[in-house]
Amino acid sequence: MEKGVLRIGIAGFGIIGKRRYHYINQLKDMKVVSVCDQVKPNSSELKENIKFYTDYRLMFMNESLDALFVCMTNDIAPKVTCEALENGLHVFCEKPPGKDVQSIEKVMEVESRHSGLKLMFGFNHRYHESIKDACSIIKSGELGQIINLRGVYGKAKMITFSQDNWRTKRSQSGGGVLLDQGIHMVDLMNYFAGDFIDIQSVVTNNFWKFDVEDNVYALMRTKKGVVAMLHSSATQWRHRFSLDINLEKGSINLGGILSGTKSYGSETMTIVWADPDKDYGNPKEQTTTYNYDSSWEAEIKIFTDSIINDKVIVDAGSKDAYETMKLIYKIYYADPVWRDNYNIPNPNVNKF
Repeated sequence: MEKGVLRIGIAGFGIIGKRRYHYINQLKDMKVVSVCDQVKPNSSELKENIKFYTDYRLMFMNESLDALFVCMTNDIAPKVTCEALENGLHVFCEKPPGKDVQSIEKVMEVESRHSGLKLMFGFNHRYHESIKDACSIIKSGELGQIINLRGVYGKAKMITFSQDNWRTKRSQSGGGVLLDQGIHMVDLMNYFAGDFIDIQSVVTNNFWKFDVEDNVYALMRTKKGVVAMLHSSATQWRHRFSLDINLEKGSINLGGILSGTKSYGSETMTIVWADPDKDYGNPKEQTTTYNYDSSWEAEIKIFTDSIINDKVIVDAGSKDAYETMKLIYKIYYADPVWRDNYNIPNPNVNKF
């Protein structure tokens, strides 16, 4: 650390790496000193004093880094995360934490040998204001216990799903729209409802015809009997994010999500207070609209604070990443056709 400022490297300088660079530059406790990518950025994309590398190992050797942001493809990210930890660096890794459950297990094994280092994963939806407000209401008990959840997260394609790139190749990505985007909805369902044990699913790639999924339908139940319905789609022609949380005394309806594309509509939270004996299905409700996405800044600030003040990462640490990846692979595994076609291993063995 240099005069109280963390020296940061970024491995992978594509869309997400550049977004991380933008938000890190707004913080007084961090500064980016080097980036690594296969393609050299334009001069307008980096400050002059930031060093560029094509090999992250050389960046580790030549730069006195405190932390690394890993923004690389699913097949490479776990390896880079492990090597960064072995080199004494704190790590913030984008989601997904890898292309399969075994990837995050290897990361956690390395993490266990470096207990003084911080490891956090980019599940930024947890830090959207609407999600945080919904979580506070649920924790307060005002609306009682959760009964069920219904979630839809879909787009018209993957970022480049209609083209031949790494997101369409199972060997690199490990999965399609569920692993790339739907992982956020899976993470939120885990976050709100806990451990899902009974799962039924249909996983398809009927439209885009790649060896990764373009639609996933899942019906899940927790030990406590909470039921969740999930649809993750790459054929949702009008982009959509919606999560309905029904509780004993009302509902929380989350609609839209603020994003870089601004294509998911306004981010809103509607609270419904149910009184079925009096409201006849037309209950009192209140809607809040959120106009600013603070999630990227919020999670980086939490990561920074955990390093500087040696705090435990409560949300989006390796345990959360592991449980989310396990649930995704339970969904894959639950469809016998998908399981057999793509040799999906049984994820139901608890290693951690």
